[in-house]
Amino acid sequence: MEGIKELVDYGVIGVLLLMSVLSLGVAIERWFYLRRVNLKEFKKRQELEVRLTKGLHLIATVGANAPYVGLLGTVLGIMLTFYSVGSHGFVNTKEIMVGLALALKATAVGLLVAIPSVIFYNLLIRRVKVLIALWEAENGG
Repeated sequence: MEGIKELVDYGVIGVLLLMSVLSLGVAIERWFYLRRVNLKEFKKRQELEVRLTKGLHLIATVGANAPYVGLLGTVLGIMLTFYSVGSHGFVNTKEIMVGLALALKATAVGLLVAIPSVIFYNLLIRRVKVLIALWEAENGG
């Protein structure tokens, strides 16, 4: 069962950190792109919309799935705790607390990844809507 502890510590937390870096990287790139985009370059609304929303699905996917990855870590941490209690036949407070702390750590990291991703997505999608509205105002449609 020690493998599950390592899986939660390195696997689940590692996946969440990777998701965080991906989301943050795309958000920063999109923010700079949306700040300098030239609306006059685009003749069709669809072309503009495709360019403006490029990569935003990755941020939304991270925001939607990070809590579930954290929940997976939580479940694995609780399983580890129950296994430790069951295999030793007595209640060792230290082992219970370590397993629960591990579970809560995975949950917390999942939320710490998801919440900023959702905020970034909402900020960026709002900026996209403003730019599309400005383009439509300039191009009549």
